[in-house]
Amino acid sequence: MLHILQDLIYVIAVTVWDVLPIVVIIFGFQIFILRKPIPHLKRIITGFVFVLLGLGFFLEGLEAALFPLGKLMAQQLTDPAFIAGDDVGRVLEWWDYQWVYLFAFAIGFSTTIAEPSLLAVAIKANQVSAGSIGIWGLRIAVAIGAATGVTLGVYRIITGTPLYWYIISGYVFVLVQTMFAPRMIIALAYDSGGVTTSTVTVPLVAALGLGLASTVPGRNPLLDGFGLIAFTCLFPIMSVLAFAQLSEWKARRSNKNPT
Repeated sequence: MLHILQDLIYVIAVTVWDVLPIVVIIFGFQIFILRKPIPHLKRIITGFVFVLLGLGFFLEGLEAALFPLGKLMAQQLTDPAFIAGDDVGRVLEWWDYQWVYLFAFAIGFSTTIAEPSLLAVAIKANQVSAGSIGIWGLRIAVAIGAATGVTLGVYRIITGTPLYWYIISGYVFVLVQTMFAPRMIIALAYDSGGVTTSTVTVPLVAALGLGLASTVPGRNPLLDGFGLIAFTCLFPIMSVLAFAQLSEWKARRSNKNPT
């Protein structure tokens, strides 16, 4: 118990040190550049304290639970004894890892839905668009894209194919989508790819990639274990653009065929 408390205090201290430059810049500009008093100072300070404590608890929880759990699940799901069953001696093929693909999709979807940064962007998008962009619609579209990306990234690790094949092809596809997507959604779609790589998604996805590369025969954790986060950034852009294009197509179809 004492060891956990010491780790928590250390994480909070590191978090304070990381957040300190932001506080200095904001307060410095307000006092020395704008030369205006800080409104609701007590409320702002209280909010900063809650943010620091929340980040500290959250990061410690990730290190203590989620990161080891993701790595453990990857090791267990790729255990030859689990995959091959009674036929342990046979050579495993990429289709033998179906439970790994299912776990990758589930973990990609659930972590993205739980991502605080995505929730913040979805709420702001809903407010700015006067409700035309739904909070849950955007979150689910981004989560499906992230889950698909993680699953494809897991397939890449298992097969050992080069990362750049997928990334280059993916961004070419995104460029083609961008030319036909509604202009209103393009910037939001590109931002949706960035908000997935935050405090919830990154530890679990990184642990999954490293765990897979450590247990799949012939894979190097340094060369093959990383890259999943790139998939997590790329595919939500595709899914949000596709969601917008599908919504626009349905709207045009309903206008042509009124009931």
